[in-house]
Amino acid sequence: MKYTLKQLMVFDAIATLGSVSQAADKLALTQSATSMSLSQLEKMLGQPLFERIGKRMILTHWGQWLRPKARALISDARQIELGFAGQHLLSGEIRLGASQTGAEHLVPELISRIDNDFPEIHVKVDVANTEAVIEGVVKHRFQLGVIEGRCDDARIAQHTWCNDHLAVVAGKHHPYAQLDRISLTQLEQAKWVLRERGAGTRAIFDSALHGLIENLNVRHEYEQVSVLRALVAKGSYLSCLPYLEVEAAVARGELVCLNVPELNMERRLSFIWRADSAPHPLRDCLMAEARHIQKRRSLRP
Repeated sequence: MKYTLKQLMVFDAIATLGSVSQAADKLALTQSATSMSLSQLEKMLGQPLFERIGKRMILTHWGQWLRPKARALISDARQIELGFAGQHLLSGEIRLGASQTGAEHLVPELISRIDNDFPEIHVKVDVANTEAVIEGVVKHRFQLGVIEGRCDDARIAQHTWCNDHLAVVAGKHHPYAQLDRISLTQLEQAKWVLRERGAGTRAIFDSALHGLIENLNVRHEYEQVSVLRALVAKGSYLSCLPYLEVEAAVARGELVCLNVPELNMERRLSFIWRADSAPHPLRDCLMAEARHIQKRRSLRP
């Protein structure tokens, strides 16, 4: 193969912008040079990469197949350049949208590591539920998001950061706290306080109950996990919360994790970004640092 990174960059820019002229402006090339570069790439590969519909350039099947592979090569090339140039070149601001669990238990360590190793990078964090984070990424408010569960939006790329699970919890004085096992019937008879709809935690809980319990007695819904923890600890409610959110309260004896064998509520916390966005060194840096943090945690005894 004799294709060049320049040809791949031209291809990716046209795919992102849908226009040869706009891609030429972005890459500081003439329109004829941009068209020639694309034509040479298509001729070498032996397949059309775009359909020309009016003034718009729409990816063909082959173009869709090539794009993620081309972007990976472009990203690797940028990382090589940055590696030789020195990490001090990584500078600027990135907006991160994070759901509550990620924002409270994972993001602070990530920002601390970034501040230490890449002091010229400034991370701005907005906390919202998973649905709002996805919307923020789609609408370009965030360059990177951290969500609970999965996202099925085709406009979104997703990469798992770490795995977690949800726990059904009760206060230490709740009648269920003394039981070795809780049945689905007992769950149906209990009073509940839960996260609001749109939260990743709520979506996973509702999915786990689907087909098992038809009606749940939900008395209150709140966005703040701290409110839910307090209501459960001091009242006669049950809740379903991420284990990361209740681990300390369980250790102190304020909350009890109930054993409900019928419920499987494993989940993942993931990074998301727009699948059609251009390579973003700051985004790649944050995700690489997050992988280092998770690897270090997995090696702890």
